[in-house]
Amino acid sequence: MAIEAEDTPLEQLMWKVVTLKEAGYRFLTLTALEVDEETAEIIYHFDINLQMKNLRVRFPKGTKIPSISPIYFAAFWAENEVIDLLGITFSGLKIDYHGTMYLDAEDKDTVKTPFCRYTFVKKEAE
Repeated sequence: MAIEAEDTPLEQLMWKVVTLKEAGYRFLTLTALEVDEETAEIIYHFDINLQMKNLRVRFPKGTKIPSISPIYFAAFWAENEVIDLLGITFSGLKIDYHGTMYLDAEDKDTVKTPFCRYTFVKKEAE
């Protein structure tokens, strides 16, 4: 099942999020993924009266994304999780765990973000 999402240029993200907030939409969560070796995307999920609205932002890896937590405070949880799991960074994050939300920041032996990147290879039957 494909998610219908409005493709949103990064430079329009904050304006569109503010517009949704003013229209009464609530922030649900976000989905982040690596599209390929150079590209990542985030889909922001909102709803009003049980009607979903999704904004898709694609960007080159290494791009610092503006945090929507100044508009929807609860977004800091999902954005920190994206930092931990994929290494995508955000500017203006209201609460920033700096890639250690799931880790003990004092433990010098723990693996820092991103946590893991698995590659699956189909093995032919012998």
